Amino acid sequence: MTATNLLQTGEIGASVPEQGRPFRVYTQRDLDRITAIRHLPADQRFAMKVVSTVLPFRVNEYVIERLIDWANVPDDPIFQLTFPQPGMLSPEHYAQVADLLRRDASSNIGPSTVEAELDATVARIREELNPHPAGQRELNTPRLPNGDVVTGLQHKYRETVLFFPSQGQTCHAYCSFCFRWAQFVGDKELRIATNEAEGLHAYLRQHRCVTDLLVTGGDPMVMKTRHLETYLEPLLHRDFDHVQTIRLGTKALSFWPYRFVTDPDSDALLALLERLVAAGKHVALMAHFNHWREMDTDICERAIERIRATGAEVRSQGPLLAHINDDPDAWAPLWRQQVRLGVIPYYMFVERDTGAHHHFKVPLVRAWEVYREAIQQVSGLARTVRGPSMSAGPGKVEITGVTEVAGEKVFVLRFLQARNPDWVNRPFFAQFDPQATWLDELKPAFGESEFFFEGEYRERWTGLLH
Repeated sequence: MTATNLLQTGEIGASVPEQGRPFRVYTQRDLDRITAIRHLPADQRFAMKVVSTVLPFRVNEYVIERLIDWANVPDDPIFQLTFPQPGMLSPEHYAQVADLLRRDASSNIGPSTVEAELDATVARIREELNPHPAGQRELNTPRLPNGDVVTGLQHKYRETVLFFPSQGQTCHAYCSFCFRWAQFVGDKELRIATNEAEGLHAYLRQHRCVTDLLVTGGDPMVMKTRHLETYLEPLLHRDFDHVQTIRLGTKALSFWPYRFVTDPDSDALLALLERLVAAGKHVALMAHFNHWREMDTDICERAIERIRATGAEVRSQGPLLAHINDDPDAWAPLWRQQVRLGVIPYYMFVERDTGAHHHFKVPLVRAWEVYREAIQQVSGLARTVRGPSMSAGPGKVEITGVTEVAGEKVFVLRFLQARNPDWVNRPFFAQFDPQATWLDELKPAFGESEFFFEGEYRERWTGLLH
């Protein structure tokens, strides 16, 4: 029975818990209104204000009430995932912002120079936090044959185009580690977005090599279905037969599963997915899960059931993070739960070198150990997950292991995706470094001067960053 049939019979959506729950969100301006944090020490609440002055903060009542274990705060992983933590800023940056906030609070002469100084300080700090890792805004800016830049698109890999619709430039809640944090701080100069569906469709028509469209953001699931239809319905035309896969990157299954169950246009959204599938498109929701607790609610299970009834599939990915999931006993239950619910484990990422990276980073050797120990605990069906993988400038680099070759201890690496497809699945080696957390901290093994791809990457791509 299809999703449409189930919707008509009432089988999907029946006995839904918290039917029609309203969406209520809190941002930095609302911190004092969140009842759950009022019992926390004053210095901890002030720290939240300091950090959220620089990095984006947004949370909703579902996360607060259903996902966070307030008896375990501040160590609770979902609290760490969503609420600002003092360690997310360097001591120097924290002190600068804290001092200005205290001075601003003590000012009794109305708007003061402190406010302007605070804005300038925050802007400078944000620039120092590497807002666009791996050249995510600058590299491979797509153009039409007439030379027009297609804003809001990235075309890093031959077969895949990323699209950032302007209506999807927020999320139901923000992850504290988010590598796209620059999208959410209100600075248009830092944002990647477009509202031009025509540009997207023109680009896809002219690039027959593209088989996969990834709609991302932000989170496209914050859009009303009618807006999503504007971008996706035209892909049913034969002009886009080469676009075989439509991926929708989303955290909604974690932070607002009601989007697929009780929101006013949730049925219309499922009907859209079903039309795409019926037309022969492979539709995949690329769900972001960071901890098994995010899936441990009845409404999340119901949302997954409804999505899968359309013929779309759900794949899961997420980074390995200190303070949240840097433990194999956090990942193995997550993957087992996903297999039980029909979700396909897809990627374990290494936290990108941006924003609060210093707070959430995990050494590459530890990331590999966590992956290895977790994957040993699950069946073969969960071993579809690849990682730990770094989404770096040249491509997605997987750490496949640590070994000894010719008396030298080394990391064994390979590209899962690459700017040049010829690089994919070519093993290469880096000197073992127990402190390294990112690709640019690694050095080639065996006395080589550079990795095999660096010359071509430097010549063909890095110049586009300047």
